Amino acid sequence: MTELSNPRHVPVLSQDVIRYLALSEQTAREGGTYCDCTIGLAGHASHIARLLGPSGHLIGFDRDPKALELARERLKALAEELGERMPKVTLIGEAFSKVAEYVEPGSLDGLLADFGVSSMQIDEAERGFSFQADGPLDMRQDTRQSLTAAQVVNEMDESDLANLIYEYGEERRSRRIARAIVRARPVTTTGQLARIVAGSAPALKSERIHPATRTFQALRIHVNRELDEIRQLLEAAPMLLKPSGRLVVISFHSLEDRIAKDVLKELGAKGIWTVLTRKPVIADEEETDRNPRARSAKLRAAEKTEPGRVGAKQEYQDQGSGRQLTGFEQLATTKKSKERSKQHSGKKPRLRK
Repeated sequence: MTELSNPRHVPVLSQDVIRYLALSEQTAREGGTYCDCTIGLAGHASHIARLLGPSGHLIGFDRDPKALELARERLKALAEELGERMPKVTLIGEAFSKVAEYVEPGSLDGLLADFGVSSMQIDEAERGFSFQADGPLDMRQDTRQSLTAAQVVNEMDESDLANLIYEYGEERRSRRIARAIVRARPVTTTGQLARIVAGSAPALKSERIHPATRTFQALRIHVNRELDEIRQLLEAAPMLLKPSGRLVVISFHSLEDRIAKDVLKELGAKGIWTVLTRKPVIADEEETDRNPRARSAKLRAAEKTEPGRVGAKQEYQDQGSGRQLTGFEQLATTKKSKERSKQHSGKKPRLRK
């Protein structure tokens, strides 16, 4: 089975991405310029390309050379299918934090970023992202960089390693884990590291995840500077978008989502963004059954404020196809639900003190 045909490589929240980028058939901006900052296997990018038309422009970034080459192959196949309807495609092998170095200010109609590790990277044991199969402790998204997880695990001071696991992995037992890692050095494979972590901090009854999950997350974030990358992208996005241009970001853990939420809220308060998602959009049950990776995905979106509208009150918010309801529809649904609850319970509502 090839990477392009593997059913695990399915883009999450794809319909919501199209809707929030204002690319549905009713709102598509013919000839628009859209940037997929984490093009991966071109799942989202392929959907976007189908809607842009021949005068459109799709820009894709990825710092993983292998992912970029696979995206190129997939988009080449799409071009053969679409023929003259295929938009212009530009692929750039860089981290998305460098998008401002390659994209002209005020040139984008939409910008998409799907954070985290792709399923392709997780599936390949030699990349060292997962403990599901034994492989070298690598974890580099950009294989051209020098720092690897093995260097961090074997060379970092115990106290610094504990702080790293606590901060980036949100692991409360980080000191115990760091102590065990230092005692077991040298640590060279993902399987060895997973066993060390599980032995020092066994799984809790209340948790379903493997005890090494948070430690692996912390190392991956550190090696790839993931949170710094996200901040740089979100700070650059307003400059790159046209007025009314859309930003859509998808996160997969709380640290990523917290940054997206806080930056959008901060810039929204300054009148730079109109935030379209009061709460993150999540996948519905049908999608999570079809694609389990979607369970942890959270989508947030914003629209760049037009000149002259800074400070204007937003009358409504968009609604995606996921479980989240926004704007007036959310309020109406909540009100109706409370009324039905009162009718069925037969009890008077309790007053809050």
